[in-house]
Amino acid sequence: MERETITPLQPYDAYNRRLEQNVRPPGWINPTSRAGYHLVVIGAGTAGLVTAAAAAGLGARVALVERQLMGGDCLNVGCVPSKAIIASARAIASARTTLSFHLGAPFVFEVDFASVMKRMRNHRAEISLNDSASRFAEKGVDVYLGSARFLDSSTVEIQSSSGNARRLKFRKAVIATGARASAPPIPGLDSVPYLTNESLFSLTERPERFGIIGAGPIGCEMAQAFASLGSKVVLFEMADRILVNEDIDASAIVQRAFDRDGITTIRGSRDQKIIRTDDGSIQIVGNSGEGSYDVRVDQLLVAVGRAPNVESLGLEQVGVDFDHSGVKVNDRMQTTNRRIFAAGDICSKFKFTHAADFQARIVVQNALFAVGPIGRKRVSDLIVPWATYTSPEVAHVGMYEKDATGQGIAIDSYVQHFSDVDRAILDGKTEGFVRVHVRRGSDKIVGATIVAENAGDLISEITLAMKNRIGLSAIGAVIHPYPTHADAIRRLGDQYNRTRLTPRNQKLLGWILRCNVGR
Repeated sequence: MERETITPLQPYDAYNRRLEQNVRPPGWINPTSRAGYHLVVIGAGTAGLVTAAAAAGLGARVALVERQLMGGDCLNVGCVPSKAIIASARAIASARTTLSFHLGAPFVFEVDFASVMKRMRNHRAEISLNDSASRFAEKGVDVYLGSARFLDSSTVEIQSSSGNARRLKFRKAVIATGARASAPPIPGLDSVPYLTNESLFSLTERPERFGIIGAGPIGCEMAQAFASLGSKVVLFEMADRILVNEDIDASAIVQRAFDRDGITTIRGSRDQKIIRTDDGSIQIVGNSGEGSYDVRVDQLLVAVGRAPNVESLGLEQVGVDFDHSGVKVNDRMQTTNRRIFAAGDICSKFKFTHAADFQARIVVQNALFAVGPIGRKRVSDLIVPWATYTSPEVAHVGMYEKDATGQGIAIDSYVQHFSDVDRAILDGKTEGFVRVHVRRGSDKIVGATIVAENAGDLISEITLAMKNRIGLSAIGAVIHPYPTHADAIRRLGDQYNRTRLTPRNQKLLGWILRCNVGR
């Protein structure tokens, strides 16, 4: 694929040239294929990179094929650029809240949007060295830039951008081609130059009026970030609330933050239609629970839906089943062709970089060690946390209450609000909570939700406890530094332990104390 068609490389400045040099070096010469590979990995996003590096580190002969930019969505059009922009937006938002700390009037300044985006591109290029073609070649991986398709259950054909074809023989193969942004069937959408996550980070000018369709994690993160950067943001959502998959009280806290940030949220959106106006702006009309709406914006981001990258892979040729949601795999990440595995967004319900990382580790073990305990790793054993990086953040792991109810699992829930946590009070960050669910009659943790400025960091303590079967009572026995936000998690352990102090136990403890006093 030629450079000018690869959107993340626009604008083609010094930062993106450095990115290109790392993840799609101009003039890269594909290696001479070996007699046979233990593993051919198609796709160099997180899942593919981890698979290739781990397998090569174990001594396997590995080929890695990428048709666009190494690093995949996460590096180029996902986690890395979005969090860089969020970091700038949070710094700006913090500077505007000086009154609450009695520091005088809020700072008044003009946001240099172009510089914010330059900073993002600079840091993205810096991080891209980790995913570079040269780095993986140094690890012993044969890196091929081009498009791959299966010819049979032991052969992949690579078509380079220059038109040269090469065939690779393999014992096992891994499909890690990921997914791409897709758009809902909204009348008129195809008539306007809308943005997706694949083109959003190529902006160099701030949209004064910014429309976003979809109030999931991506839509909400970018709505708040661009509002802090000075855009007038309108967020459209078909459901009756934002972040509809999260707990109602969690999404309500984020909604209040959006209201304070001046974000217009149109919920219950239906009958939506997009119109390209004569002045070049985009008109969005429709109905909601509050009546009809008619909104004009300068740029429109569509943050709804993902489509698996299954086209042109020749999956039918090798008996690999797939549908609109992706490639079908079993609990060992094996496709319907036993010699071909898959990992990451192409097959997972968890569309997260960290989930793709650990799925890749399972694939390496199961593909290279087909027998014995090493080769029997199951994806269902993974405990996957996730976070939405709004301000405050929303993080979750395990079951929601609705999941436990649906599965007939009786639970008890413990909640600690940050309004009663000293560090949160001192920081002025009292909106939020930690909620932990345990199996009724025990302290075994089955799920948790955290709403806090640093919820994405805090959730790992609970994930660690779940993975290692550490109960809520044991967390209460762990000394946490004072004052910290994490002390809220320890307090939940105290809450659980107090429930064990039954009237009978209280009576017994009182008798023991009286006996000891009398000695």
